Amino acid sequence: MARTGWTTTDMPALDGRTVIVTGANSGVGLATATAFAQAGAHVVLAVRDTGRGKAAAAVVGGRNEVRRLDLADLASVREFAGNWNRPVDILINNAGVAGFPGSRTADGFDLQFGTNHLGHYALTNLLLPNLTDRVVTLASGAHRAGDIHFDDLELSRRKYGFAASYGQSKLANLLFTLELDRRLRAVGSPIRALAAHPGYAATNLGTQGRNRFLVAAVRAVGNALAQSSEQGALPTLFAATQDLPGASYIGPDGRREMHGHPTLVGRSAKAADPIIAQRLWTASAELTGIEFDLRPESIQNP
Repeated sequence: MARTGWTTTDMPALDGRTVIVTGANSGVGLATATAFAQAGAHVVLAVRDTGRGKAAAAVVGGRNEVRRLDLADLASVREFAGNWNRPVDILINNAGVAGFPGSRTADGFDLQFGTNHLGHYALTNLLLPNLTDRVVTLASGAHRAGDIHFDDLELSRRKYGFAASYGQSKLANLLFTLELDRRLRAVGSPIRALAAHPGYAATNLGTQGRNRFLVAAVRAVGNALAQSSEQGALPTLFAATQDLPGASYIGPDGRREMHGHPTLVGRSAKAADPIIAQRLWTASAELTGIEFDLRPESIQNP
């Protein structure tokens, strides 16, 4: 991996650009939204809890707005996209959940797979006619432990495990990016699909609903070992603003991609398999009822 030393001071001016960031209430999402606003972009905080979103917007500053989006409910995703009627330059699929054994989305999917992958799959496809530049989807090193269980994508017929569920959802994020970029190129779209991961960043991911003593212990370890949310946001910001090939994967350049500055990183063989990616896309379309429907005549010019 090439070391870049890249930081937010290297971001280009984004005046006049519109960026949607899902899950911008806290953690890496909040840091990402803040950096975009400081670079001059109009930032849309797409969040499930608009009260928390408004509090986050005060931190983000600049030109921003808060819109409700619950990625665990396809009706909410459709409503969000249906109410969007202007160009958007960059979509950051940042929101994610971890944990919640056995929990389901409003549509009956495993909560992690349904939120982390299917919600973003649906949102991206519904917004494609409005997009002009790129889509960045957050994955994780946990994708290496994942498999796509095509015979049981909702993980309802097997013993539930956190690693199986979260790993599947993060592997799906990378496969989604791979197939989305292929489809965009096939119709001559200038939009690029990329993926990023934050490394080990101190966030609240995976702590909701947990024993408070366990949460306190996790936070103590995080405060001692993890990099900040601001540092964890750098791969996303790099992927969103630098001239990179479609389907690129960006992560930290430090040991085991846990810390550091953004650079191109590798992925598992499964995450680079175009056949698995196409098969997952087909399954996702069937589960959500939402297809890739971008035609050359509907492509937005940057």
